[in-house]
Amino acid sequence: MSYKLLTLILAALLLFPGAIGVDSTYAVNMVNSEQFGAYLTNETFFTLYRYLGDPQDDKISTCYNSCAVVWPPFYVDDLTVDPELRSRDFDVIDRDDGKKQLTYKGWPLYLYSGDNRAFETNGQAKNGVWFVVNPMNLTR
Repeated sequence: MSYKLLTLILAALLLFPGAIGVDSTYAVNMVNSEQFGAYLTNETFFTLYRYLGDPQDDKISTCYNSCAVVWPPFYVDDLTVDPELRSRDFDVIDRDDGKKQLTYKGWPLYLYSGDNRAFETNGQAKNGVWFVVNPMNLTR
């Protein structure tokens, strides 16, 4: 296989994961990367993040207003999780703005508005307080 063809296939996989058979029936997936190891994504493979400003296990989100525009809270009504994850590690919190948000091992989950394609991790270590959710490195 030529380098050019391989590059095109990989680019298509990143831009259109469903077109090459990378599809999900799960609302939350666990994917792997060389850089971060295992991390969580939503059903379309957009990365999920946690915010160190949120107190773990207090069922409180502290990201509102302009913060929530940049870091939208993640929530789905019908939670299905990758078989490598345990559904009991997820919970739902009621936010002060009246919305719901999913948590993982006590950490509220967010998307990042700066991620424009599946598998992007542009929010990683943003301002030293936003991190991809690595299920292997969280305690509870």
